[in-house]
Amino acid sequence: MFEAVRSNKRVAQVILAILIVPFAFFGMDAYFSDAPGGNEVATVAGSPIGTVEFEEALRDQQDRLRAAAGGTADRALLESEELRRSVLENLINRRVLALYAAENRFVVTPQELQTTIANVESFQEDGRFSLQRYETLLRAQGMSPAMFEARLAQDIRVQQLSLALGEAGFAPAASARRFLAAQLEERSIRELRLPVSKMEAEITVSDDEVKAYYTANQDRFQRPARLQADYVVFDREAVEKQVSVSDDEIRAFYEGNPARFGVPEERQARHILLELAADAGEADVSRVMNEAKALVEALRKDPSRFAALAKEKSQDSGSASRGGDLGFFGRGVMVGAFEDAVFSQQQDQIGEPVRSDFGVHIIQVTGIKPASTRALDEVRDEIAGELRTQAASRLYAEQAEQFANMVYEQADSLAPVAEALKLEIRSTDWVSREGGSIGGYSNERLLNALFGDDAVRNARNTEAVEVATNTLVAARVKAYEAAVLLPLDEVKARIVADLRREAAARRVAEQGAAMLAALNKGEQVDGKWSEARALQRSAPGLPGAAMQAVFSAQSKELPTHVGLGLPEGDYVLYRIESVTRPEIADDDPRVLAVAEQYAQVLAERDFGAFLSELRNRYEVQVKLQPRSQP
Repeated sequence: MFEAVRSNKRVAQVILAILIVPFAFFGMDAYFSDAPGGNEVATVAGSPIGTVEFEEALRDQQDRLRAAAGGTADRALLESEELRRSVLENLINRRVLALYAAENRFVVTPQELQTTIANVESFQEDGRFSLQRYETLLRAQGMSPAMFEARLAQDIRVQQLSLALGEAGFAPAASARRFLAAQLEERSIRELRLPVSKMEAEITVSDDEVKAYYTANQDRFQRPARLQADYVVFDREAVEKQVSVSDDEIRAFYEGNPARFGVPEERQARHILLELAADAGEADVSRVMNEAKALVEALRKDPSRFAALAKEKSQDSGSASRGGDLGFFGRGVMVGAFEDAVFSQQQDQIGEPVRSDFGVHIIQVTGIKPASTRALDEVRDEIAGELRTQAASRLYAEQAEQFANMVYEQADSLAPVAEALKLEIRSTDWVSREGGSIGGYSNERLLNALFGDDAVRNARNTEAVEVATNTLVAARVKAYEAAVLLPLDEVKARIVADLRREAAARRVAEQGAAMLAALNKGEQVDGKWSEARALQRSAPGLPGAAMQAVFSAQSKELPTHVGLGLPEGDYVLYRIESVTRPEIADDDPRVLAVAEQYAQVLAERDFGAFLSELRNRYEVQVKLQPRSQP
């Protein structure tokens, strides 16, 4: 399997769905160094996945889920152990893929890297790559271009590997045709329903039966422990209200960071690339250089032919169709020799041929944007926002520690911390441990703390619990009621209803089974059959179990009958009156579509097996523990 993956470099789409979290901006280079802090959630081939890396990945995934849900994602999901485990599994899978890609020397060429970056829409303005936008976005992520490009190169290497399996799945056309025929098979049915509700009216439940059921199932009739709580929320929003930024601070930041607000010179160029290997022999070098010089001579005579010649001659597939145009770019984007030529030529000049790692270039500079400095008024809001964020971050860190200390040290009341940090003390209604929430936060750790002995018996504040990013909550019990067995009189009606429903469902099932046996013998049964209707596997019109029963029934002798009990208690008999099987031509386009979908399923299966094999090869050890309970 490993050799097959290594040799198959064609890009397919199916595996993209499996690699859920994008690699770029994530820090793949961290996969090959120890995470700070020394704590590990897993190791792969002895290399640790640290808690810092894991928590960053978890926050990123939580942010994506919030964005996908319009900012209203279920907090129980965001804080669930299932999400934590999913994020860790994703980290491990990408780590083993990265190790395998590095071990097998998957290569990303400079041209591939530059083309990938230039095609990222976020880095473009008016449909063209913008160096200024590129650097601004990276700076906002806390990365330099070199750091980002190293991470992106690792990302591409891992994707080369993961996508290589995308076309490995193969589905024979005959199998696809049989599957399509089964999906399009049509069965005409009638149904006869025996409703449990009618039978319930005939069921009598005695007091002795009620008492026996109550005694045998007391755990079902307990009201769980519940409490009412006071709580305070400390978050970034509360801190940011306290932060202001003066004009003097904005001006000082502007004057102290001239390089940041300077816009370096950018040049627009177009080129014609004649490919030439780095290790080409003298004969090839001479041939390509002579061809380049001939093009230079022709273009100097008639520069208006540049675009047409680029489309005809250039071997740069990314720019040839645009007449060789590369858009505006600054220093540090292109390879050295090419960049030096661009920034030394005069505008509209046809330069001498220039050789780079990619081949020989004929270059014309078509536009120049001189270096400039953005005006203070243009960047005032940007600076104010950054200073406000910085100040809020510092103040939050300081006050978060104060918040945690105060709720712990003055544990008999929330009033001191509320007064000191200008927070509101809020109250809940009755809350249970299971499924409860405090201030909209369904946080297991906070609820466990509230229902713990320290909060209930000793009447102490809970510790400060981080319930979301930059959000702390502390609470205390205001009223508490222990779990109690509800009295029989209070639950009697519920027990009677349950017993009636269970008994009625049994009787309906017995009656339905007897009717089915009679029908299978060719006898008639009492009841009104529904109007006939057509069903297809591809368009379910019945519950899943009923669809399976109808389409798995034999169809040699019709009519035939099947019956089953439904979850709600009803029993339904189905009469299958006719079966229509479609004729599917060999060239039916639907066969190809089904084959492609089936191939994707096979590819996903193979990719899962490949990951499992890699995880065994690289000795994965998971150390992540469930969240600690107070």
